[in-house]
Amino acid sequence: MRIVDFEPRHAAAWKALNEAWIGRHFAIEPADEVILGDPVGAVIAPGGHIFIAESDGGEPVGCVGLKAMDDGGFEVVKMTVAEAARGTGLGRALMQACIDRARALGAPRLYLETNARLGPALALYRAVGFADIPPRETAYSRCDVWMERTLAPG
Repeated sequence: MRIVDFEPRHAAAWKALNEAWIGRHFAIEPADEVILGDPVGAVIAPGGHIFIAESDGGEPVGCVGLKAMDDGGFEVVKMTVAEAARGTGLGRALMQACIDRARALGAPRLYLETNARLGPALALYRAVGFADIPPRETAYSRCDVWMERTLAPG
């Protein structure tokens, strides 16, 4: 597997991969529809990044976005790995790609919003240095956990 930067050819996979996990656990919300329907306009054009994990055959099997924040940090958004690729370390590799890119760009922190029911995701976030922070205003009714990871230069 390899992790690549988003290209327009990935738009359908970005939407399908995320709709699959969100729909399995929650309802698709208006904020989801914006990011999934226009990844370039909602994430990339305002200074963010999207990574797509591809199988050896080139099939998209995972994704994650970095949405630029006003303080120079990034919000980690829409991270998922296809069922068939779970347990391979791909989630950790996607998260490391986020950390590496944000650090290279001089971002002071990564931030994310999630839900307490997503145990494996929470375990991954904590394993790579995210810590719980107090609740913030959010566009998502499903959000009940807020986390961040500070980034030291280097």
